[in-house]
Amino acid sequence: MKLRLFAAAVAGCALVTQLAGTASAQSGVSSERRLEAEPAAITWSECGTTYKGECATIKVPLDYADPGGPTIDLAIGRLKALDPAKRQGVLFVHPGGPGGSGLNSYIMGRGIPDDSPLRQNFDIVSVDPRGVGRSTPILCSEDLVNQTPATYPASEAEYRDLLAFNAKLSQNCRELTGPLFDHVDTTTVARDVDSIRAALGEGQISFFAISYGTQVGQQYAELFPKRVRAMAIDSNMDHSITSAYEYLKTTTDDLEGSFLAFSTWCRDTPACALHDQDVTAVWDELFRKAKAGTLTDPETGDPIPAEALRSEVFNSMYNPGAAWFPVASLLKALADAQPARKLADTTADEPVNHAYPAIWCSDWKWNVKSFAELDAYQRRLKRLAPHTELSPFWSDVTTCLNWQGKVSNPQHRLRISGTPPTLLIKAANDVATPKAWNYAAARQIPRSVVLEYDGVGHGQFRNSTCARGHIENYLINRALPAPRTHCPAQFPTEPPTTVRSTPDLDTRSPIAGRPVH
Repeated sequence: MKLRLFAAAVAGCALVTQLAGTASAQSGVSSERRLEAEPAAITWSECGTTYKGECATIKVPLDYADPGGPTIDLAIGRLKALDPAKRQGVLFVHPGGPGGSGLNSYIMGRGIPDDSPLRQNFDIVSVDPRGVGRSTPILCSEDLVNQTPATYPASEAEYRDLLAFNAKLSQNCRELTGPLFDHVDTTTVARDVDSIRAALGEGQISFFAISYGTQVGQQYAELFPKRVRAMAIDSNMDHSITSAYEYLKTTTDDLEGSFLAFSTWCRDTPACALHDQDVTAVWDELFRKAKAGTLTDPETGDPIPAEALRSEVFNSMYNPGAAWFPVASLLKALADAQPARKLADTTADEPVNHAYPAIWCSDWKWNVKSFAELDAYQRRLKRLAPHTELSPFWSDVTTCLNWQGKVSNPQHRLRISGTPPTLLIKAANDVATPKAWNYAAARQIPRSVVLEYDGVGHGQFRNSTCARGHIENYLINRALPAPRTHCPAQFPTEPPTTVRSTPDLDTRSPIAGRPVH
């Protein structure tokens, strides 16, 4: 078998290596009190094509327990404040995923648009986190990654095959990556953020993130509370969940709630392709056929797997403004046996990055002991969510079973003290970071306020103009919205004329069908 290594594409950015004095102690308190050397000058180079920024590379410790030992490269990027007279320092924006590229999304892309007042007031700084993209990458065999199980285990044999595959893949990635494989947990990533702050010569940073990046922010606040000027975290992770069933239940709850909201929207929206039909009944019949193996592609006659069909609906719930009209048209075409756009494949094709499991399984340990236990979870969830049955984030649990990597940053309740007031933003239903996670995170963060978006979606900075305004006002003026402030739902009324893409908010990893945060 020919071995092909892959990492994130290194596109359009000349990166210059520069050593930054960023050694970090192990406790958060001592980290903040350490005496820092004068930051070495960072050599920036222009990067990007459609959108341009500045990029550079700094050195950080491979292992912060050994700050004088081996180093790795971190690729960082910067957009200077558009109005230097208004500049309020650095706004560090961390990508999601795990495995998202901050340079693609926020430096060579405009995840924060140029018309945002944040661009006037801050240098926007982001990173390709360790293990990802232009930074020192996680490497795995593409051929092996392409064998990733695409469905929830349905038998004892499939469960055993899953365990064996996870062990084989993790061992392969460790062999090809080297020592970095055991140093990509989120605590270490949070320390990298502080190394970047120190290299920039900033005493404090403002912090903004969506999805997985919120966990980085939460843990940064644990370690370096006095380094935080302001923190807005949108669509929050809850790293205190230890029960695999609770994890699956909360994600499945919000998928079912999102789907029901979609059905109501379609009923009430004349331009929706299924406006004159019972949307839940149409879906239930399509899903039944897919599970039975009798739903076929009208053009090719090939069976459409149930997991691929459910993933189409799931993916559309991240960004209703862009995706609800298209997914309604897809479901109608399938119901009418008419040609439809191609569904997502359930096998990978030329993946470009596979950092997700190495990072994820450094942070999460699940005490699942048998196939019977997993099967019982699925049967219970089918009763709770009769239409969608199970969130595709089942893979967040199954991927880590028998993973042969260290759980360096296991689940825990946050221990935060001394931070400024923090803004958390959530949706009524969010398939990637459910409402329950956001409320739980808020209970663990002192002096926090939850901004409620009454719609569906993931990343409310994008989905709600009201939420975006509150986020911008807070980060600039440090003025929190009043507790229990709500932003009204924003659902589309006409099909989108163009399809917008925000790289950091891609809903799937390069392993087709496997979602990301």
